[in-house]
Amino acid sequence: MSRILGIDFGLKRTGLAVTDPLRIIASALTTVPTAEVLDFLKKYCAAEEVECFVVGLPLHLDGNPAQIAPQADAFAERLRQLFPEKSVFRQDERNTSNQAKQIILQSGIKKQKRRDKTLVDKIAAALILEQYMEEHHWKFDLASGERNLKEAKYC
Repeated sequence: MSRILGIDFGLKRTGLAVTDPLRIIASALTTVPTAEVLDFLKKYCAAEEVECFVVGLPLHLDGNPAQIAPQADAFAERLRQLFPEKSVFRQDERNTSNQAKQIILQSGIKKQKRRDKTLVDKIAAALILEQYMEEHHWKFDLASGERNLKEAKYC
């Protein structure tokens, strides 16, 4: 199997996350300046087998598109053009940045490191990817707490 790459698009920075090749774990990868993210993805995809991309869909809590939505849409379209052999899926990203901040706070990371916005971006990307995987690839056995793979309908 190949990896799935999650993307938290931002105007300044873009957070990236990736699954392991067996798609069991979604992990934060890095944060890249948005101006450099497409070049980074070209190099990453040349080195690692990536089957598809999951780009965050920026929505307000009421479901309306966030202010950054047109730029995120344009980015997703650019990905489709650059990587025509790879699918590009969109995943609701509501609250992922706030959840990432909570995770960082609860992790016990020192205050100086918590101020690093690149950390929030890559953790938000991991949350976007995790949500996608939970909806489309993973199933949970509540009795045992085990996570198993679903038959994939997507990538």
